[in-house]
Parts: sequence; structure tokens; C-alpha cells
Amino acid sequence: MRFLPGLICLLPLLSPLAHAELIDDVNDRGELRIALEANTPPFNFKEGDTLTGFEVELGQLLANELDVRADFIVTDEADLLQGVESGKYDVALNHIALTSELRDRFDFSEPYGKVDGQLLAKKDETPRPMVLVQALTEEKPKAAEPVELAIPFQKGNPAFQASLASAMQRIRADGRLAALTEKWLKP
Repeated sequence: MRFLPGLICLLPLLSPLAHAELIDDVNDRGELRIALEANTPPFNFKEGDTLTGFEVELGQLLANELDVRADFIVTDEADLLQGVESGKYDVALNHIALTSELRDRFDFSEPYGKVDGQLLAKKDETPRPMVLVQALTEEKPKAAEPVELAIPFQKGNPAFQASLASAMQRIRADGRLAALTEKWLKP
């Protein structure tokens, strides 16, 4: 019977619900850790030593709405999603398309935009004008399907998801998201 009070104190620690919510960690640190590659204009890239681009500005807006600082961490493609999955980064803001495969691994923000799939270039490709070559048939080339972009984060963080959704709604409602889209993604 002597161990019962000690056991009762340990039960909450053993519960799967006892893990800290991501939003609590973000608030405790006072920063949102945002992983990106910084090599794909106009989404995110460096001008000299300065990070810039659509997603950099969006990340700053989201962090401001969450009342924390944006901490951008430049990483490579191999570490980007693994780092989010492991908790090394809070989110990845790197023009990530919503796919069923990724939905199995991550929770996502609401989509923050749709872009032509051709706009998404691999990091080792130099951006260049797209030239469509028609085959020897009379068929017209097919346009790429638009891709929805969203922000992945670790599964099982409903309070973070709600906070992120609320921040995104405010950014969308007051026109800041439309202004960023116009500035960076419109020809």
C-alpha cells in the first residue's frame, strides 16, 4: 500500500496524452522552428546572406500571429521532413504538396496556396523558362495540374493545428496572404 501514492503520481506520465503539445513547446521556447532549403526562388532563397521569398515572409507572419519569433533553419531535402517527424523542427515551409503519402506521416495546415506543378523545380535545377515540345501528334500538350501547398508538422498536435489554422485564417482574412501571393508568385 505504501507504493500506491507514488504509482498514482506516475500514471499521468505513462499516459499517451501526457506528452507536451507542440504549441506548448513553441510557446515555452518563444520561437517557431521553421525548416526550409533556401534554394528555390520565389519560394525561399538567399539574397547574399539574407533569407527571402514567399515562404520566408509567410513564416514570419505565422510566427508573429502565434506571438513567437520565427527561427528559420536551412537544411537539405533529406533532413527536411525527417527533422519535422523527429521533432527537430516544428514545421517545414518548403512548398510541400499535399499528397496522400505525406498525410499518412504528418498533420498539415490548411493549404496556403495552389501553384502550377511546373513552378516546383528540384533544388539542383537552374530555374529556366519551360519550353514545351509537341510530339508528332496533333494532340496539344497537357497543362500540369495545380498543386496544393501546405505546412506539415508532427501528428497528434491538435492544439498546434488549431493555433496554426487560426493564424492562417487571420493572414488570409486581412489580405496579407493575397498580397504575398501577388508579390512573389504572380508573373
